[in-house]
Amino acid sequence: MDFQELQKIKNKYDIIGNDAELNRAIETALAVAPTDLAVLISGESGVGKDAIPQIIHQNSRRRTGKYLAVNCGAIPPGTINAELFGHEKGAFTGAIGERKGYFEEANGGTLFLDEIGELPRETQALLLRVLQNGEYMKVGSSKIEKTDVRVICATNVNLNYAVATGKFREDLYYRLNGIQINVPALRERNKDDIYLLFRKFSSDFAEKFNLCKISLSHDAINMLTSYRWPGNIRELKNKAEAITGMKSRPVSPGYERLEIGAAALAEFLPADQDALLPSIAAANAGQGSISDNDKQQIIKAILDLKQEVDRLKQIVASGTMPQSSVRTEAAVPGLMDYSRPEPEEQQLEPEPQAPAELSIRKMGDEMIFRCLAKHGGKVKPAAAELGISERTIYRKLAEKKA
Repeated sequence: MDFQELQKIKNKYDIIGNDAELNRAIETALAVAPTDLAVLISGESGVGKDAIPQIIHQNSRRRTGKYLAVNCGAIPPGTINAELFGHEKGAFTGAIGERKGYFEEANGGTLFLDEIGELPRETQALLLRVLQNGEYMKVGSSKIEKTDVRVICATNVNLNYAVATGKFREDLYYRLNGIQINVPALRERNKDDIYLLFRKFSSDFAEKFNLCKISLSHDAINMLTSYRWPGNIRELKNKAEAITGMKSRPVSPGYERLEIGAAALAEFLPADQDALLPSIAAANAGQGSISDNDKQQIIKAILDLKQEVDRLKQIVASGTMPQSSVRTEAAVPGLMDYSRPEPEEQQLEPEPQAPAELSIRKMGDEMIFRCLAKHGGKVKPAAAELGISERTIYRKLAEKKA
């Protein structure tokens, strides 16, 4: 494919960048589009995987049919079968009428299933049946329905590992993995792409709100391209808009652009050590904020507790307590001190969870709720910043209510 044709596709789907692996992903999508081959798109959360299935659909024989995108990780396990396959009236509490599922709605078109690794095992079996012979049954019905849908899947987890640990069906994995397209993480792409994306997002935001456009100094560009971007393009877009909104000013005669230096940019990029605590690192100074010293203490405490948990697991596995006493020194005020002398020889009974594990989980829950508060209770941006699935946050919220 020549450069002009490839650039035309990028412009159509608002894809920014010239990275070789990104170009290869687009070219592969165009090559498989005329067929009905199964496609599995892999890549971290926030890399822009959703553009690939759109390219495939719009360049396929199904382009006149519907294109539906479904985030499997955002649908509760108890309702996902009804969402995908539909349900009959009275099939469950709240089913006040018959409802079409996504497979029925997308008949003749394309169905994009994002975060496919989050599907429950029961739903995986139903999906395999649809992929093999186009048959499914609505929830609460015994009637076999037929559908003709091209299914394209995406995942941000390692499905090979999920298969090895029993979380994902091996037969379904091989059925989905006909052609694999990898969308590279932002840190793996050409460094020039990062600044191109920043300029695009910043410029769009400035134009929308009549603000001066932002440019970066050479030092700031080096800082921008050296950052790891764990949230990928989604995080970069967030930062570009935040920087423009906070540092720019309304356009006035003779004043349409301003330059941002490295010092100003550093205010919006967390330090490397804060990557362990994304919700804390993002907190602003002021009421309820945590000092740098406290952050370091919390990180140290988590690492110490993790080591202690690993040691306790080894002790439980052996069934005996060593002569030396178990001692964990809490580095953060307010954490419970679990240190206590132990008898020289003692049999340990396995417990559902060690106290250290409970502390780590409690601190992790607190990070999630802080990040949710930061984003005004919105689950999607909180999940993107923390690098976890939306389904995990919904589960934590349900546990908190219970």
